[in-house]
Amino acid sequence: MSTRDIIINKLREAFLPESLDVADESHLHEGHAGHRPGGETHFRVYIVSEAFEGKGRVERHRMINATLAAELEGSVHALAIRAQAPREGQG
Repeated sequence: MSTRDIIINKLREAFLPESLDVADESHLHEGHAGHRPGGETHFRVYIVSEAFEGKGRVERHRMINATLAAELEGSVHALAIRAQAPREGQG
């Protein structure tokens, strides 16, 4: 199973998101710190979940980082996060 698939599965299980997109952006970081041949080192996450209702940006990021702690301590060098509650950004 790819690192991207593991991230998707863990986020789905932890947050039951209404929307989730996980992009492997490792190819954009070739030659930079943490990049390895084969990628799977730099990811961008966009997630919308009720779990983030009433929580600030830092708390949301901490929740996601805690869920993905094993990956962040291992193969994942960087994780860009955009986490929202369902009613945010509408209107």
